[in-house]
Amino acid sequence: QVQFVESGGGLVQPGGSLTLSCTASPNIASIDLAAWARQAPGKQREYIARASKYGSTLYAESVKGRFTIPRDDAKNTLYLQMNNLKTEDTATYYCNEYNTLGNWGQGTQVTVSS
Repeated sequence: QVQFVESGGGLVQPGGSLTLSCTASPNIASIDLAAWARQAPGKQREYIARASKYGSTLYAESVKGRFTIPRDDAKNTLYLQMNNLKTEDTATYYCNEYNTLGNWGQGTQVTVSS
């Protein structure tokens, strides 16, 4: 089973940018659809972006046009580039295989606040 470790979260002002990283072990190449999800306080975890091993991507409406999900299989890393951040983007961010039934990692906290 592939394990994921997220990093790169922090505090950022509205309108700012942040890039999250997710390292997969032993490798991400075996994952057809790798995804980022987030969970805000009091809300359910939701998928916000996914990237296939063939290069296609898909985004939730809430982040479309602001977030991108580069995937580097050679580095076993999935990224989430976040621009024009809003206060409603505040959440713990996780990466995993899309629609996984497996365990989730610790996630990385993103707080958007002035």
